[in-house]
Amino acid sequence: MSGDDEQQEQTIAEDLVVTKYKMGGDIANRVLKMVVDAAKVDASVLGLCEKGDAMIMEETGKIFKKEKEMKKGIAFPTSISVNNCVCHFSPLKSDPDYTLKEGDLVKISLPCTFVVENPVTGRKADVIRAAHLCGEAALRLVKPGNQNSQVTEAWNKIAQSFKCTPVEGMLSHQLKQHVIDGEKTIIQNPTDQQRKDHEKAEFEVHEVYAVDVLVSTGEGKAKDAGQRTTIYKRDPAKQYGLKMKTSRAFFSEVERRFATMPFTLRAFEDEKKARMGVVECAKHELLQPFNVLYEKEGEFVAQFKFTVLLMPNGPMRITSGPFESDLYKSEHEVQDSDLKVCNRMTFIVLLHCNCTNSVVERNKAQH
Repeated sequence: MSGDDEQQEQTIAEDLVVTKYKMGGDIANRVLKMVVDAAKVDASVLGLCEKGDAMIMEETGKIFKKEKEMKKGIAFPTSISVNNCVCHFSPLKSDPDYTLKEGDLVKISLPCTFVVENPVTGRKADVIRAAHLCGEAALRLVKPGNQNSQVTEAWNKIAQSFKCTPVEGMLSHQLKQHVIDGEKTIIQNPTDQQRKDHEKAEFEVHEVYAVDVLVSTGEGKAKDAGQRTTIYKRDPAKQYGLKMKTSRAFFSEVERRFATMPFTLRAFEDEKKARMGVVECAKHELLQPFNVLYEKEGEFVAQFKFTVLLMPNGPMRITSGPFESDLYKSEHEVQDSDLKVCNRMTFIVLLHCNCTNSVVERNKAQH
């Protein structure tokens, strides 16, 4: 990155950037509520994904209209992954759809975890409680001066308390302007080799993180089961002269509309041409795929994800989904005494953050 680029990069040290993050978080929360409300038994996953994306485009189109050069819209396409599907299920019109069933454990990529029934008991309750408490622990631990490894270890202990497993090798990323996968990361349940290779990092003030917790009732090993990949993002480090006309036209539209942000093939007017054009682009690594991953059949995977700003006076959570802890009846609880204190302190930390009233009230409702 050149010196000029570094000077132009905006961070949350600027009040306007914080305002934009808050507005984006508010939109995400409203879209999430809409999708959750629509996610009833017999609802189409394809239809829910389309509704989520459409509302994001509509709502982001209403703000900062005078800033013509501002890139805004979908930061990550709506995906809805059910039961043992770990992530990135966002079907096309030409793909087999999935209809929600009674008792499904549903993960929405904005995202939040909920179940189409209540109250919830057994292994579903175990995994949802574990994932939720991992998220709450992250709110306490992702703060200036702490290490990313502290979060990794806390997640392992919490999941083990519920006889669950964090999904192996999944990453939570630092966010930067137009970048969803920044240099600093938090790794879940790393293998021995991943633990050696993963770069240790210290959290710093004015950083932003997308905390993404994925916990399984099974072994926590996510695998590609051959489902069609529909979400991609441009890899700006890769260059290649595409041979096919369809591929060139498709790639040109990707660069014009999405730059380096993730997109779904569903966003293209001609889905058939998009499916053709993406093949050569992906083969030569111009595009990075977000593969649909699965845990073993019969297991359940829960997810909690939120954005947190590391402000000088404490962490500020700007996205949150509905969660009523009393509905989830697990026989287990966190065993580590330090982590018990950590989770009791989470709400106190939130009250001392520079949060808007709406953010505080939403979190108050969760405790």
